[in-house]
Amino acid sequence: MTYLRAMPASAFAPDDIAHIIQVALAPAFLLTALATLLNVFSTRLARVADKVDLAANALRGAGPAEADRLGAELSYLRRRSFVLDIAVVLASAGGIMTGIAVLTLFVGVLRDATTTTVLFFCFGVALVCTVAAIAAFLVEILLAGRGIRNEVDRQKDNAAAQAS
Repeated sequence: MTYLRAMPASAFAPDDIAHIIQVALAPAFLLTALATLLNVFSTRLARVADKVDLAANALRGAGPAEADRLGAELSYLRRRSFVLDIAVVLASAGGIMTGIAVLTLFVGVLRDATTTTVLFFCFGVALVCTVAAIAAFLVEILLAGRGIRNEVDRQKDNAAAQAS
């Protein structure tokens, strides 16, 4: 692999310059996307933590029936936080692998075949981790939707019980 700084600027063909820009932009876009995902995950995790605090505080003075319901809610919130933890770990691993790929690309001290193998592996793992993080996020969103529907049903049942 030749060093870019060893060649005069006039030695670069427009296609070479376009290729360098493409190679540099793909990891930058992936890192930006992963940072955005991590921000969303941490916001959702904070909301789950707030709900856990509310449920735990309500549990202290709850009667037996309410304690059972709050215990089930805490178990549900625990599952959501676990899935979000998985999403955060996967997105972080994707970011780390993208960073390693970028370092490999720009350090260029490895032989061409080795550099290609390391780049392919790191960027491939980064993409797999990103897709898996999005899948874990989908699971958490589905869990949240189920929780909302369960709460709506519970409110309807309480309203019907009070009306009769």
